[in-house]
Amino acid sequence: MRYKLIILLFLIGFTFSSCSSTEADDTMDPTSQTDTDSEEEASDADDSETEEETDSDTDEDTDSEIDTDDELAVYRKIYGATDIYKDGDYVVIEMEGIPDHGSPYYDGSEWQDRYEENDERSFNQNPNVIQSVDRTVRIPLYPTEATDHQATALGTMGVALNGVAFFNQYAGPNNQPLTNEIYSFDQYNGHPQSSGVYHYHLEPNYLTEQESIGQDGLLGFLLDGFPVYGPMENNVAVTNDDLDDYHGHSHATEDYPDGIYHYHITAEDPYINGNGYYGTPGTSTQ
Repeated sequence: MRYKLIILLFLIGFTFSSCSSTEADDTMDPTSQTDTDSEEEASDADDSETEEETDSDTDEDTDSEIDTDDELAVYRKIYGATDIYKDGDYVVIEMEGIPDHGSPYYDGSEWQDRYEENDERSFNQNPNVIQSVDRTVRIPLYPTEATDHQATALGTMGVALNGVAFFNQYAGPNNQPLTNEIYSFDQYNGHPQSSGVYHYHLEPNYLTEQESIGQDGLLGFLLDGFPVYGPMENNVAVTNDDLDDYHGHSHATEDYPDGIYHYHITAEDPYINGNGYYGTPGTSTQ
């Protein structure tokens, strides 16, 4: 009996020792698991922050691209340009100046297939031939009124949507009236000068006759960055009396719903621009 009691006590003690050891091991596991979970949570947090930073950078890059596109959207209507891009506070427009319509002035050029006769009896063709001229125009991206209004010079004072140059109301070389030169304009109101630069002094009727543009639409820009619109407004012909000394006025347009100063082409001298630029002109180089 005593022997059985001793064996029983031995078994009870062994069982208690085993349970204590197991509880000790279990007590350590949660601590170890907690450390592991903390590391994983920290790792997840780092990954989350990295993803957020990446998303933020991507959003900023996208916003920047969208902003640039929005700033240049109206200038991209110059479909005759070979390139349009932003350079600081300027819009840079590169073009060759070749009209996208026929002309008798293509005769003898490398674009002979674009020759189109002008059968108007008053037409007096000059001896010049249309040439491709690489030109770079820089105009202010955000034009403002100038304190000192500069006069327009002979040569390129702006660019039409088809990449053709706008010239002022004078004939060279000494600011002569267009009285005689006007007869050398082709059926689209343009002609080339001695170095082959084709240009408009008057309404570019090839553009105003297009349904997508019309006589009240945007036709281009002058070097000061202000837009040029057609000879009609609200279905009424614009006259010089409707415009200021620079041949423009300010109000909202389809392209500028918040309003902007803009020039209008009229049937009367000075046709496109009056006594100089309303804003500060950029540059035109070739």
